Amino acid sequence: MVVHDRGRDLAGVVRPGESWAEAARRTAASVHAEPVPVDLSSEVKQFVIDHDRVVTIRAMTRGDLTDVTRWRQSEHVRRWWASEGEPTPELVEERYAPCIDGLTPTRMWVVEVNGRSVGFLQDYRVGDYPDYALLGPDPEAIGVDYLIGDPAWVGRGLGARMLWAWMLRARHRRPEATSYFAAPDHRNAASLRVLAKAGFTPGLWFDEPQEDGTVETVVGCSLDVRQVLG
Repeated sequence: MVVHDRGRDLAGVVRPGESWAEAARRTAASVHAEPVPVDLSSEVKQFVIDHDRVVTIRAMTRGDLTDVTRWRQSEHVRRWWASEGEPTPELVEERYAPCIDGLTPTRMWVVEVNGRSVGFLQDYRVGDYPDYALLGPDPEAIGVDYLIGDPAWVGRGLGARMLWAWMLRARHRRPEATSYFAAPDHRNAASLRVLAKAGFTPGLWFDEPQEDGTVETVVGCSLDVRQVLG
């Protein structure tokens, strides 16, 4: 394990029974900031102490729907969310307002960088959607979908950071969950790479029916909560 901190590379190891997050905190011994992942996909787990960029998530409100509409309309997002229909303001409100109001099993979260809203995540217990649960490996897993809506933040290493912020919050909200699950399109190499960097492991490919009647081949990616977060 390596924790990067202001130009220093702090080397450490993961002790038996210790999670990667716990080992990173011990290695950094920092009271200033939480170590966050750079790349957890290789044998050497890389974290960083970022003193300048704070990535947080908060509960989405109806006041965020204008941003959500704009993000869903962005060209880099449309390709992977096209099956959900044209993201007009009316359809965006129809889709997300019930989730915001707590009327569905899905919960909505806004990603902020230094206080600026840049994207969103949605999570749910996989088993709360029975048809989807038949496709995934663990109905008790917490499923997550995500996007970076602001084009200015695409390709800047934000993906793993925002997943990590969500994971830390999910760990406290749903301490009983032992795994997290995401299933991006098999052609979405960028999303698969983000998941790997955040500690997810790719698994089975499967065909997932879409709302518009099409079928997409997706890659089921799982994260072992105890191994990664403790």
